[in-house]
Amino acid sequence: MLYGILFVFGLVIGSFLNVVSMRYREDQIVGDPRVIGGRSHCPHCGKTLHWYELVPVASFIIQRGRCRGCGAKLSWQYPAVELLSACIFAFVPMETFLLTGPRPDAFTILSAFWVLVFELLLLIAVIDFRLGIIPDELNAALGVVAIFMLIAIGGLFGVENHSLFGSYAVLAGFQASLWENHLLAALGAFLFFALLVAVTKGRGMGLGDVKLAIPLGLIFGWPDIAFVTGSSFVIGAFVGLVAIIVRRKTMKQSLPFAPFLAIGAALVFFLAFAGASAYFRLVSL
Repeated sequence: MLYGILFVFGLVIGSFLNVVSMRYREDQIVGDPRVIGGRSHCPHCGKTLHWYELVPVASFIIQRGRCRGCGAKLSWQYPAVELLSACIFAFVPMETFLLTGPRPDAFTILSAFWVLVFELLLLIAVIDFRLGIIPDELNAALGVVAIFMLIAIGGLFGVENHSLFGSYAVLAGFQASLWENHLLAALGAFLFFALLVAVTKGRGMGLGDVKLAIPLGLIFGWPDIAFVTGSSFVIGAFVGLVAIIVRRKTMKQSLPFAPFLAIGAALVFFLAFAGASAYFRLVSL
C-alpha cells in the first residue's frame, strides 16, 4: 500500500514537472512565476484546463492524446514524465531498503534524498531534451541536495565511503573517507567533462554537462561516477547511431547529453551491486 500511495503521489509530481519543463524558457529561471504559477492551459489554443483534464495519465488516455478544446495532438511527454516520476517514487525507496536494511531512520532519510535526486535529474533531462540547455539553478539545487545527503550518510553510517557497489568498491581505492571520496569524484568528473569540451571546442559537450558532472560526482562518489559516465556514453553512442540510421540526425548534429547521464545514474543506482556480483561470479568460474 505504501508503494502504491507513493506511485500515485509520483504521478502528481510528474504532472508538475511537465508544467515546469514545458513553460521554461532560456531567459527565465525555474522558479519564475511564469514557469510555476498560473492555471494549466493547452499549449496550442491556450484554453484553461479543468481539473478532469489534468488527471495524470488517465486524462491523456481518455482524451486520446488530444486537447478537448481545439483537438490538437498533445505531446507524449506528458504521460511519459508522469509515469517516470511515479516509478521514481515507488521503486527508488524499494531499492533504498535493500541498501539500508531494516533501519527505519536510514530508509526514510535516504529514500527522500534519492527520490529528490532522481526527480531533479528527470526535470534536468526533460529540459535538456527540449531546449538543449541545463538550468544553472537546477545544477545548484542538485549540488545542495548532494551536500546534505553526504552529511546524512556520514551521520547514519560513519565516515567511510558507502558505494552502491558495496564491498566491491574497495578494489577501486579511496574508500576510507566519505568526503574525500566524493569530493575527488566531483573534481574528476568535472575535469573529464571540461577536457572533452576543450578538445572538441564545445561541439561534443556543453558547459551545462560540465556543471552537472560536479553534483553527480558528489552524489555517487568513486568508482560509481565512473560507471555513471561510462554507461551514459555507451547509451548515448547507441542512440546516436540509431538516430543516424533512421536519418533523424547527421554526424554533425549533437544530442542532449543530460538524459543519458540520468539513465546512467539510474542504472548504477539499481544495478551496481547486482551487476558487480554477477561479473565476479562469472570470472571466478
